[in-house]
Amino acid sequence: MTPLKIGAALHASEIAAHRDWLFDDARDIEIQDFMTLASLITELDDRVAAAQAALDGHSGRLGIHGPFEGLDIDNKDPELRPLITARFLKALEAADRIGARQMVLHSPYTAWSRNNLWNWPDYMEKKQARVHEVLGPVVASARAKGITLVIENIEDCEPATRRALVDSFGSSAIALSLDTGHAQLARRMSGAPPVDYFVRDAGAQLKHVHLQDVDGHADRHWAPGEGEIEWAAVFRALSEAAGAPHLVLELRDKATIPQGFAYLKGLGLAC
Repeated sequence: MTPLKIGAALHASEIAAHRDWLFDDARDIEIQDFMTLASLITELDDRVAAAQAALDGHSGRLGIHGPFEGLDIDNKDPELRPLITARFLKALEAADRIGARQMVLHSPYTAWSRNNLWNWPDYMEKKQARVHEVLGPVVASARAKGITLVIENIEDCEPATRRALVDSFGSSAIALSLDTGHAQLARRMSGAPPVDYFVRDAGAQLKHVHLQDVDGHADRHWAPGEGEIEWAAVFRALSEAAGAPHLVLELRDKATIPQGFAYLKGLGLAC
């Protein structure tokens, strides 16, 4: 198996500490400065300028994490759905201004979704329709800008459900993201399949991966090797992924990025 090149998810102010590692090998970067209301409204120009300065000279692939707190893409309130759409459109503007070509959004699926699939008539169809109402204009704007939305698993315990949602748009402007820690938590908490199964189920739709380790109890965002994820199986699946996904370490303690990278490199998985 050929080792895979990995990068990191960072705020613009954190790039300098890892600049040589990121820039010398044109590694993937995910900017995480555009997730709040203030960052997209009152602070937008300053944050764009800061990201542009921090990224000057970077030749690798670039994405951003979109906003998510309080912004359920399956919001059941028809008055709130247009506000959520507007927030995502603003985030796409930020992504375009800094040259990012991916934006991460959060999945609406949970164990509740799986367990209530047949509890109400057309439960999943109605859920999907609400998501289309929220994301339809966002997908259209992303397509026009040459940006791909990637939908990240949060509490998903059935990977095929999220894949079906992405497929339902019939657009190359929306694809799948995988968070390895979230998948492992779903395995422990909800009986989801192993993390590598999430990779294989996604197939060519997998365009982005958050690499983080967990203990099976909480969303730790530890460096790989600190938790219980079966990294060899995950990277075997990733090495066969046809979608050439962005691969970024998303760690709570950014000082452990070299540690996490060294662990995966030592296993012959990353380069």
